[in-house]
Amino acid sequence: MLNEARAMDRAAGRFPKVQVAVAPPATLLWRTREAVELIGVGGQDCHAKDSGAFTGDISATMLKDAGADFTITGHSERRTLHGETDADVKAKSESALAAGLSVILCVGETEAERDAGRAVDVVSGQLEGSCPTVDGAAEKLSIAYEPVWAIGTGRVPSIDDVAAMHAAIRERLVAIYGAAGAEVRILYGGSVKADNAAELLAVPEVGGALVGGASLTAESFLAIVGAAASLNAD
Repeated sequence: MLNEARAMDRAAGRFPKVQVAVAPPATLLWRTREAVELIGVGGQDCHAKDSGAFTGDISATMLKDAGADFTITGHSERRTLHGETDADVKAKSESALAAGLSVILCVGETEAERDAGRAVDVVSGQLEGSCPTVDGAAEKLSIAYEPVWAIGTGRVPSIDDVAAMHAAIRERLVAIYGAAGAEVRILYGGSVKADNAAELLAVPEVGGALVGGASLTAESFLAIVGAAASLNAD
């Protein structure tokens, strides 16, 4: 993992217009921060409380002390496997912001919810319940749309579906934050790979990618970074 991070960091210098970051396991966060200079480093989750009797949990302050720039909140696996509610995700996001971290907040529908025609309603509800509402929240917030049924499966929504969902997310963010909501970055996550990254990143309102399995090797991850760079070329 550290060698891969170092390789990504060295390569990031070739892509100055692309913001690159990794979220290693918590046990490697500090060592990753020491190993890299050009890329961001973040946590995969944080606890909603800054301190207390929560053995085994990691607070946002701990992440910050370990060198994190940001944390992910609301990942579908946390929502599904750990039963996290929208209120839980909101509390974690606000704790992270209070600790000085940026937040990548994940939302997304299940296959059953999409098949039932409820995808936009589900995601809009998650945004309403999960988005932090403290002062200045929008300035340090990114939203990651990750359709649950596409994560790690190799399946990807159609370009039209991605465009429609990202437009709906933008509309909801503006409703929540006003003009500041128009500036919140919206990422796409869900089986993003080198061979589909350019097409996905070119979709209106897609401001980046939350990469899963393809981020495990520097070669595959940097191919995605390269695709982003090609879209930003003057």
